[in-house]
Amino acid sequence: MISSMTGYGSASRQIQLGSGGFANLQVEIRAVNSRFLDISFRMPDECRSAESGIRELLNKTLKRGKIEVRAAWRLTQSESGHAKTAISVNQAKLAALQELQQGIKKQFPDAGELRMADILRWPGVVTESETAEDQWQVASIEAGQEALKQLLSARQEEGKALALVLGTILTSMEAIVTRIEPRMPEIVSQYQSKLVARLEEALGTHSKTVQIPINSELMERIRQEVVLYAVRIDVAEELARLKTHLQTAHTTLQEGGPVGKRLDFLIQELNREANTLGSKSVNPDFTNAALELKLLIEQMREQVQNLE
Repeated sequence: MISSMTGYGSASRQIQLGSGGFANLQVEIRAVNSRFLDISFRMPDECRSAESGIRELLNKTLKRGKIEVRAAWRLTQSESGHAKTAISVNQAKLAALQELQQGIKKQFPDAGELRMADILRWPGVVTESETAEDQWQVASIEAGQEALKQLLSARQEEGKALALVLGTILTSMEAIVTRIEPRMPEIVSQYQSKLVARLEEALGTHSKTVQIPINSELMERIRQEVVLYAVRIDVAEELARLKTHLQTAHTTLQEGGPVGKRLDFLIQELNREANTLGSKSVNPDFTNAALELKLLIEQMREQVQNLE
């Protein structure tokens, strides 16, 4: 399927903390337009170990776009409405501190007792129960996979809509080419006749007052020059190439996949042919057709910039 480069996906996982509480981990993946695949991360320290796994997953799945992966977690609420804490007291450290205080009191009887604040601040007495690193890693990658599925679904939905818009634009361009192509021989013939008539008038062949003798050789040379000029204004080749490029674009949309770069190249070719058509035009209808084509090409370019 054809995919857009913009999209959003989000997923969460619950992690059991060492103290018995729980944390809710949220992973988000955002994607916007970019010429290449550009991946960045904004994750807490607990989830850093999952970055390489998520990056590998994104590289296998996505081709283009600026991708931002964000993760955050918070403690879940207990039944009483208060967040469960992950704090505990190290009994061994506390006993060692008590023994140390008693030994010091024997040598310094006048020394003051340790206060509660001093005990709590003593290194190692109060600890936070740790959750294994692999739990954070597994949960982050699982949430990342789910968020990526949502992102891909959003990108495909938008890509489907963009493909319909592009198909409509291509059909409109084909209608313009079909409308003007049959008129090309008639317009060239009319222009040749007009030029011949003007040259004959300029040389005095139809003037009653001035008569310039014109032999058959000179007249033949005039007609040759007119024919050469008519060839230069003939846009049959440009119209043929336009039809070929339009058909190729239709085929590309039908095949699907990452078509953005290929369609961007076809747009450049279409624009080149439309410019040539406008510069060679000697008829108002052809001039207007070239302007209509260029307008549709620009509309197409705006949409293609969103495709992967």
